[in-house]
Amino acid sequence: MNPETRKARTQRIVEAAECVFTRKGIETATMQDVATEAKMGIATIFRFFPRKEKLVVAVATKNLETVLETFRSIAERPISCMEKLELLFDHFISLLEQPASSNVKLLENFESYAAQFTEPLEDIELFNAVYRNISEVFSTIVEQGVEDGSVQADLPISETLSTIVNTFGIFARKLSLQKNILVVEPDLAPEKQLAILKRILLNYLRA
Repeated sequence: MNPETRKARTQRIVEAAECVFTRKGIETATMQDVATEAKMGIATIFRFFPRKEKLVVAVATKNLETVLETFRSIAERPISCMEKLELLFDHFISLLEQPASSNVKLLENFESYAAQFTEPLEDIELFNAVYRNISEVFSTIVEQGVEDGSVQADLPISETLSTIVNTFGIFARKLSLQKNILVVEPDLAPEKQLAILKRILLNYLRA
């Protein structure tokens, strides 16, 4: 099989698995479900992904790469560090406007699935490599904040901003999921909760 054909089939399997994992959940989805979705034989699926865990990591990595693309696009804009942070916050808030965001559901489901294993999942280094790339891109935003003076100089810049963005992102993902499963209307709309948190955090950081 030539490399292009192999790449195309791998992509087809990963995309099919993404649909199945989003619809049924990673834990309950089977490799046969993926084969049916991809319109391939089960033997073909196992030839490309001998174990389910390997396929799960491939799907999670694909989803994390979309986060990396967002970070890169924001980091490359000719604006201040604080403006870039505001755009990152707005991106997380926009997740709430995607009623069935596969990215949100899959990354949340992946974390729960991976937590059940006592040993690292096979190929998890691929996922971690993308995560490190996100951290590196974020570091460039942090460094800009130090240079342009938009962030308080007496804060431990890198640690503070990393904690804030991670916390805001996780909170946004949780609210996004809750918005889709709650039957009772919350006291305060998720969007308003995040808008308030965004203002608090930006005011705390601003020089």
